[in-house]
Amino acid sequence: MASLKSHQRIRLGTRGSQLAMWQSNWVKSELEKLGHQVELIPIKTEGDIATGSLAQIGGQGLFTKRLQVALQNEEVDLAVHSLKDLPTEDADGLVIAAIPERETTSDAFISLGVQRFHDLPQGAVIGTGSVRRGAQILHLRSDLQIKDIRGNVDTRLKKLENAGYDAIILAAAGLTRLGWENRITQVFSEDQLLPAVGQGALGLEIRSDDQKTLAAVSALNHPASFHRAMSERIMLRTLFAGCLAPVGAKTKIESDRLTLTGTVLTQDGSKKIIVEKTLPPGEFERLGKTVAQGLFDSGAEAILRPL
Repeated sequence: MASLKSHQRIRLGTRGSQLAMWQSNWVKSELEKLGHQVELIPIKTEGDIATGSLAQIGGQGLFTKRLQVALQNEEVDLAVHSLKDLPTEDADGLVIAAIPERETTSDAFISLGVQRFHDLPQGAVIGTGSVRRGAQILHLRSDLQIKDIRGNVDTRLKKLENAGYDAIILAAAGLTRLGWENRITQVFSEDQLLPAVGQGALGLEIRSDDQKTLAAVSALNHPASFHRAMSERIMLRTLFAGCLAPVGAKTKIESDRLTLTGTVLTQDGSKKIIVEKTLPPGEFERLGKTVAQGLFDSGAEAILRPL
């Protein structure tokens, strides 16, 4: 608990989407409960402006880079990211100070025509902006068509109604946070679709030399969520694969043991490699590297960096 002397004013940089605002307002509320004053500073990122598929426009960091620059330039003191959008290489002078308790990591199937994924007719069109989701969907059903979809959560839900998709796939966490669970037709199990690295987690990023903000923000850290998400990020970093690569991960902590399962797929879903390892939670860094090496040993490099 922060002492009275440590109470401070914190400028929190945020994107303007409904989900980003929900996430930032949640962090603002939690910090204010600790006695801090928090001001939201709206910032437009390249991902909010650019059009086209994420892969075509170089999606890594599209939703985070401008927030990081604002931090580096001391325009803000704190940025709240959807951790799955944040590149795994730390930006100069910045650090993830906390990861609050994680939401569900699952992917959600949303359709107006069928109740379950396997009920989709042959050749049905699935909307997703994620190479990872597309590859795993094709691994489950090679007859389906993957069609790119862009936009915030509400925009994608509207496109389902009028843009020729039979179904779309979104992170269940975003729908849950916005109170739109009733739009979910089916939740995929993590064995069907391994989640994105960091999915369902928030990353609270600050300047590494800002001890006052570190002291304030660290109170929101949830150790189990931190250990899980960081092991996934280290796996992805070791693979030298960006957040748009066909890579998935799931984690769990049971009996003080952290288990990380990683997967790498070809984009057409025809080949899937999966590796699982377990270590104590405090060894999350070694665990991430070990799983990545296991994926390399099983042929992941040929998939991620084909000749």
